[in-house]
Amino acid sequence: MSECTHNCSTCSANCGSRTEPQSLLQKPHELSKIKKIIGVSSGKGGVGKSMVTGLLAVMMQRMGLKVGILDADITGPSIPRAFGVKEKAYGDNSGILPVKTTTGIDVMSLNLLLDNDSDPVAWRGPIIAGAVSQFWTDVIWGDKDILFIDMPPGTSDVSLTVYQSIPVDGVVLVSTPQELVGMIVEKSIKMAEMMEIPVVGLVENMSYVECPDCGKKIELFGASHREEIAKTYNIPLTAALPIDKKLAGGVDKGMIELFNGDWLNELADAIYELQPREHK
Repeated sequence: MSECTHNCSTCSANCGSRTEPQSLLQKPHELSKIKKIIGVSSGKGGVGKSMVTGLLAVMMQRMGLKVGILDADITGPSIPRAFGVKEKAYGDNSGILPVKTTTGIDVMSLNLLLDNDSDPVAWRGPIIAGAVSQFWTDVIWGDKDILFIDMPPGTSDVSLTVYQSIPVDGVVLVSTPQELVGMIVEKSIKMAEMMEIPVVGLVENMSYVECPDCGKKIELFGASHREEIAKTYNIPLTAALPIDKKLAGGVDKGMIELFNGDWLNELADAIYELQPREHK
């Protein structure tokens, strides 16, 4: 028998010293009580992930839920701008307090801690991951029915930190119609599967343009692949967001809370009904 290295991850022997992998989940701030956590992810940047996060948060708020948004996209934070939040976050000896939007959604983003919104975040990966963890452990979220996490794009170490340290109950994936992006979103799907986190739905942004005269939907970027991807990976729901000038303009002006559209209604209902997972 070979000598024990005390590293069970590299050993196949079933001995009495074998230990189970330790959970990396971290507890939220002691003054936080969060019932459900939904991550919004994308395989690459620029596909509208933050907009989808904002739209879903607004819809949950309109349902009468207490909602928060943790902006984990540290190097490209977009949530404050979408909600028109300019107030800076502050803290005391108890922890960091999120900033409330016009309708009362609590938001925490790195841009709310910077002196200037345009200052670059020239940090290495471990520091960025640490900041995301602090937004979970040090922010006083209070009582929340649902917390949305605007994930960083891709499947890097920061995304891994979120999935391993925060008890995410489900993830919504965002993509665009191009085949390349469809391939990239499959990486995000497989990462969620690896982390044993269910994919609630797939949102295809910039899916079509609606003709203002006849109402015909024109697929500018080619035929959609969302149903094909959803069937392949057993994703229960898909949704399509159009290229909409009013919606894009409202987000750019910080007025996302005034949006009017039913594109994500079915997905919002599914998130509302989703039962939180049991975490060890």
